[in-house]
Amino acid sequence: MALDPQSIRLAARLLRESTRGWALTGAGVSTPSGIPDFRGPQGLWRTHNPDEVSTIDGFHRNPKAFYAFWLWRFQRMAQAQPNPVHKFLAALEAKGILCGVITQNIDGLHQRAGSRRVLEVHGHLRSATCVSCGSQYSMDWVVKEVESTGLACCSCGGLVKPDVVLFGEPLTPAFDVAQRELANADLLFVLGTSLTVWPVAGLVPYAISRGAHLIIANAEPTPYDQYSDVLLRGDLVTMSELLAQALEVDVAGS
Repeated sequence: MALDPQSIRLAARLLRESTRGWALTGAGVSTPSGIPDFRGPQGLWRTHNPDEVSTIDGFHRNPKAFYAFWLWRFQRMAQAQPNPVHKFLAALEAKGILCGVITQNIDGLHQRAGSRRVLEVHGHLRSATCVSCGSQYSMDWVVKEVESTGLACCSCGGLVKPDVVLFGEPLTPAFDVAQRELANADLLFVLGTSLTVWPVAGLVPYAISRGAHLIIANAEPTPYDQYSDVLLRGDLVTMSELLAQALEVDVAGS
C-alpha cells in the first residue's frame, strides 16, 4: 500500500487523538542509519547462519564465530547516527503524542535521538556480563579482548556475553513493563518490524485485544496487516516526514 495522503491523514488523526499510545520498533527503523536488518532483501540472515551467531547454544558452541559477528555489528552501531525516524518518534514523545518506544533494537539510537522512555526488550550493547559469575564489563573491554584473542573471557574463566537477548534466552524485564503499558494503551504504532519473532510479535494481538488502535508502517507485509486501522507500506523516512508535517511536529527540535 502506497503512502497515499488519505492514509497519512488517518494515521495522523489516530496519533493526534491518542492519549496512551506506544511505538513498537524493529530493525527496519535503523536501516536508514546504515545498520543492516535481518530478514530484508539485504538482511544479515542471507549471509550469516542465525543458529551460529544469534542463539545462546551457538554462543557456547562456537564463541569465536559469535564474537566475530557481534564485533562487526557493534562497530557498525557505534558509527551509526539517529535517522529521521528515530527523531520523529522522539518528537512525538516530547509533544505527548506517544508515551514511549518499545524496541527490539539494541543499538541505542532511540535514546540518542532524544526518546526518554525506551523499553529495550531484546537488551542492548552498552555492556556485557560473564555467563559464569555475573561480573559486568564494558563493551569497550569486550572489543579489545576479541580483537586481541578472538574471545572475551572473564577473570573467572567464563565467557563474557553482550547484554543482548539471544534466541533461546528469556526477554529482559522491559518486556513485562511493555505488556503492562499495552494493557491500557489506546494506540500501538508499529514501525520497521516483520512481526515474526515471538514473544514480541504477540504484543500486537494483545494490544488489539485490549482495545488499542493499530498503525503498521513496514516495507514488507506482516502477519497482522489485516488487523491494522492504517497500513503504511513504503519508505519509513518519507512516512516520518509526511506524518511530522501533518502533525505539525518539529523533528529538528527533538
